[in-house]
Order: sequence, then C-alpha cells, then structure tokens
Amino acid sequence: MSDETEEKTTLYTVPPVTRAIKVLRHVGAGHGCINISQTSKTLEINRTTLIRLLKTLAEERMIEWVDDTRGYALGVGLLGLAAEALSNRDILRAARPRLAALAKRTHLSAHLGVLDGREVVYLLREVPEARLVSNVREGTRLPAHATTMGRMLLAHLSEAELFALYAGKAMPEYSAVTATSPEDLHRQLLEDRARGIVWSDENFEPMIGSCACPVRDHAGKVIASINLSGPNAEFSRGSEQAEQNAAAIRACAVEISEALGWRAP
Repeated sequence: MSDETEEKTTLYTVPPVTRAIKVLRHVGAGHGCINISQTSKTLEINRTTLIRLLKTLAEERMIEWVDDTRGYALGVGLLGLAAEALSNRDILRAARPRLAALAKRTHLSAHLGVLDGREVVYLLREVPEARLVSNVREGTRLPAHATTMGRMLLAHLSEAELFALYAGKAMPEYSAVTATSPEDLHRQLLEDRARGIVWSDENFEPMIGSCACPVRDHAGKVIASINLSGPNAEFSRGSEQAEQNAAAIRACAVEISEALGWRAP
C-alpha cells in the first residue's frame, strides 16, 4: 500500500464505527465481555465508550445478553443486515431453491423468516410471475404477534419465554384477529402450534392472505418459518385452493427441514 493510499484510508476511517466492529468481532470470537475492565484493556477501548457501545449494539440487536456466565453473544439482528451475505448458510442454501419451486407451483409469493425479539425478519423472498406479489423485501422486519410467520415462530417458545418477551410491551392491533395482550396471544399460539400451520385472512394487510409452517433443524428445533402470501381468496379456509396451498407449504417445510438433517419421528 502506498503512503498516499494509506493516508486516504486513514482519512476516511470513522473511529466509532471501527470500535463497534472491533467489539462485534470480539463477541463473535466467543468473548462475552463480562469483565468490562478486562475487555476495555484487551480491545484498547475506553471503559465508558465500551459500555455505551455494548448498550447500543444490544439495543440494535447486533448482540444479545445470554446470561451472567456467558455474557454477550451475536444477535439475530445481524441476519437482517447480512441476508445477502448469508446466502451460503445452510438454511438459506437449502431453502432458496425449494421456496422458488413453491412460488412457481402455487403462483404465490414465498418467504422465509426468523424470529428476532418481537419481530420476524424476512431472509428470503421468492415471487411468481403474477400481477399481485408480495412487496416485502429481504431484510424487512414485521411484528411477530400479528403475522403468520411470526406467530408460527412464537408458538414454539415456552410460555415463560413468551410472557417475558411481551410483558409490559405494546402490541398494536392490525385487525380484529390481532392479539393485543400476552394472554390472548398465548391462547392463539396454542391453537397455531396444534394445527402446525397459521392462517391469515386479511389479518395484517387488506386483500392479502397467507399461511405459514415451521422449519426445523437436525435436532427438531424450530429455527425459521416459511409462508405463502397472495390474494386473500387463495387462503379462504376450507376451500379447495386453500387446502392445496396448505399441502404445498407443509411439504416444502418438511423438505427444507430434511435438508437440514431433520427426520420426522
């Protein structure tokens, strides 16, 4: 690197951003930053600055507090920012071609999302060649309690985890079906989990319906959800078309899960 190039690189470097990235890399390497003073010395970052960085990164869901023993770990929020870069991850690599086939077969938009706190983050989007398609983009965040993928993911949390997540938090109402209290949401999720599929009849967006199913990893843990969305008539419960869509998305969720090593009991 020439002296001129090095000077320009230094000139355009933003120190606060560099420090934040240094913290992320440190946490990603398995260091939980439990001992702030020690971490401050290791990273050569002022103790007060480090505390502020950790708080900001946690609020932005780039990192998350695990417990007093392990400290911080990288947060799911990174997935939303890095959706494209994550295309080589197992789940996205397994899901993308299968979602594309699902969208083509059903003529509906297909998505994959993961849970990040009280939001569902869209990581994959496949659309058919049709006039009315989803306008949701990869990286989009939507309220989990009011959306099909979000509800399916919430349905696989424990009761304690669910109530801790929503205790004292606002739960905006998007339709008459939206649960606006942790108690109502819990009752709704019990039914969702029992069915193994979540339906939306204009529950979140006018004229748009959807359905969602869970995706499991090799250990059987629900790690993501996929959905189909499109004209509301396609999801009229009990209709032949809705049943066909349900069968298609269930089969796709199983295929993705099996590609990740899951086997039905």
